[in-house]
Formats: sequence, C-alpha cells, structure tokens
Amino acid sequence: MKTSIRIAAGQGFWGDLQRAPVDQVTHGQIDYLVMDYLAEVTMSIMQKQKQKDPALGYARDFVSVIEKILPDLMSKNIKVIANAGGVNPFACRDAVLEVAKKLGITGLKIGVVHGDDILKRLPEFLETGIELENMDTGESIWKVQHRLLSANVYFGAFPIVEALDQGAQIVITGRCTDTGLTLAPMIHEFGWKNDDWDLLAAGTVAGHILECGAQASGGNFLGDWKSVPDFANIGFPIAEAHPDGTFIITKHESLGGLVNTMTVKEQLLYEIGDPTQYIGPDVVADFTSIQVEDAGENRVKVFGIKGRPNTPFYKVSASYEDGYFSSSTLVYSWPDAAEKAKAAGEILKKRLDLLGFQFDEYNAEYIGMNSCHGHLADKVEDYPEVMLRVSVRGSDKKSMTGFGMEIAPLILTGPPAVTGFAGGRPKPSDIVAYWPALIPKTVISPKVEVTG
Repeated sequence: MKTSIRIAAGQGFWGDLQRAPVDQVTHGQIDYLVMDYLAEVTMSIMQKQKQKDPALGYARDFVSVIEKILPDLMSKNIKVIANAGGVNPFACRDAVLEVAKKLGITGLKIGVVHGDDILKRLPEFLETGIELENMDTGESIWKVQHRLLSANVYFGAFPIVEALDQGAQIVITGRCTDTGLTLAPMIHEFGWKNDDWDLLAAGTVAGHILECGAQASGGNFLGDWKSVPDFANIGFPIAEAHPDGTFIITKHESLGGLVNTMTVKEQLLYEIGDPTQYIGPDVVADFTSIQVEDAGENRVKVFGIKGRPNTPFYKVSASYEDGYFSSSTLVYSWPDAAEKAKAAGEILKKRLDLLGFQFDEYNAEYIGMNSCHGHLADKVEDYPEVMLRVSVRGSDKKSMTGFGMEIAPLILTGPPAVTGFAGGRPKPSDIVAYWPALIPKTVISPKVEVTG
C-alpha cells in the first residue's frame, strides 16, 4: 500500500482551460490526472451529436489533450480518469487508441465504464412500476417520455476501481459522479472497503474540492481575488491523499493561482444542499464534520470527515425538449440611456401583444444598470450606455420566430442613439430542460471493459 498519492484536477467542465492537464503532467509529480467534462445539459448535447453521427457523443477535446500528454503519461506512469465518454464512451476509447497508434505507443490499457445510459430502457422501467418521478415535482417521467433527449445514471467510484484493478492506465466513463473520479484512485491504492464510510466520505470531499478545476486554486474567488498571483498561468489543484483519509490540497509551485483555507472553503460550499447529507452513490458525507487548516504556503490540510451508509438509489439525470428560447440585444447611449432602453422594451412588448404572439415568459433586462442585482442596484443619475436584452420562452414556434422579426425595426422606429445590434434576426433555439429522478440500484448494473 502506498503512503500517499497525488491526484491532480485537469478539467472542471467541457471547454475548460486546455493547457491545464498539460501543465499538471509536465510541471511536477502526480500519480493521477482526473478530468471532469460532464454537466446535466452536456449529456443532451452529446446525445444530439450521436444521433447525427454514431461516431460522436463524447468530449472530443479529451482526445486532443491525450495526444499532447500520452508520451508523458506512459513514461511517468500517470493514470488518467475522465468522464469524457459522455453517451459514447467506446467511440472515445477508440479515438484514444488511434492516437496511441499514431504516436507509436504500445501497451496502453484503457478501461471503459458504461451501462449508465438508460434512455432506451425507460419503457421497461415504466412497465415494472418504476416511474422515475421528478425529484422536485413528484411527476412521473411519463409526462415527458416522448420529448426525452437523454437519461443517464450517476455511477460512483467502484466501477472505476474495477477498471484500475484490471490494470487500466486510462479510464473513460459515461455519466458518473464528479467526486467519484477522485475517490476511485484512493480506494484502489489504499484498499478501502465499500463500508469504510468515513474514508469514502473523505475521498468524496476531496473529489468535491477538485471537481471544478481552478475554482479551488484561486479561480472565480470571491475573497481577495486581487491577491491571486499570475491568473494567466493558473495552476489547477492537487490532492495529496493518505490512507487514513486526510489530504492536503495544493498545486504545482511553478504555476500561478492560490490555495488557502478560503479558496478551499469557498469550493466546499459550491452546489451543496443539506451540508449534513451530501448524498452520493458510494456514501453520504457530512460536510459539517470537515476540518480545514493552513499547512504552509499553498497547502491546506483537510481532515476529520465523517460519513454514513449510502442509499439504495442511484440518481438519474434526464433531459427533454421544453419549447423554444430566443434573445436579442440593443445598446442605448447617453443621454437618458436607461430611459431609452426601458421605453424600447415596453414598445417591443406592446407590438408583440398587438400581433397576438404568445410567450410563456417575456423578460427585459437592462445590462449595465440592474441586470445582476435587479431592484437592489444603486440608482445612478445617468448612464453612459445601457444594453437592453429581451428574452422570450414559449412553445409556439410562430410567436418565437415573430419575436425575432420585431427587434431590428426598433432601430428606426423607437428611441434614438441605438447601436449594438448584430447577427441578423435571432432564431428560436430548442430549450433543454432537466429531469432529476431516483432509481433503485437493484435494477442497474455498471459494466466495465478493459482493452489494450
């Protein structure tokens, strides 16, 4: 058993800083590189891509990153864990194998975790009384069944552990928990059991800190953000993990960014509900038990974490089509910029009403004036410029298309001193809505395949 391992965050979302995983591999010693690509809406985007082309449906950015770092991964024996597989993990694996072939690299083992995509199995579940009720509304998924785009189960760390146990150097998953990417190497290296609740909770907390990339090392920092050095070369966080469940959050010394108790605490508060019950498929972690203390420059010790037995359910993330959305902007300049923008929004709304257009929502925002803080924004006598942004949502495509035709006429038929209109008539875009649900673990089995 190793006495410690270094797990480095490489991506916080699909589209994150492409140089980050390269920096993590080349600027210092690490044992694992974990890369998180998936969000709820990402799965529906990937599903649409796969419908158009069966060879797509995964994070193609991941493949280009692997091409840059694969020689270093092999020479330094660094393992990679990523949920880049999206809805087509085998296509992602094949693309990586092609990269290895191109680079003349042999002996690479890739593990694939799949079985999370249950879209085609929904009729089977519904027939057996598994309604996949919306966790917010209690409604059966029957309501949106014919509009569904994706449905995926959040697997945990143990299928990834199985792939690592079989010798995989790169593990590609579909939908799994963000935290499971980090927890898995701890279980694998330290021999933690599936009922070591406190240890599993510790690994889950470490994963929560790493999952958003540089957000734990100075990025998007709400504290003294001006004190964060060298944003241009920001270093992503690294967890130095130990068998007893304690870990240090740090970064490579040669890179920018900042790791202190405040950056770590801020990330710990990110996207949590009840802090006593951070529920994952592997364990329920108690965030109120977390102890955080300074352990040196850019080093924060995290310890004392408690956990409780996991639940009998997996979470399901489903998405469905829910009408259309359209938005457009115009900029009004001084003098009376705010008054002009407000008048333009009211004129547009009256014209749309006169045409009989129907919208579920009509929203006019005044950017530069109060778009972030609404009525709480400070009043200013006069603004140099104010951007009017009007957004509409609805299910009537005729109304949505008609909205786009009424924006440009405001330029010559509304308040003066207007600019900033570009791109032609805005066209309605599909809205993808989120359907969260639970499913019994007894009806779902993750599958693991390791190939060379």
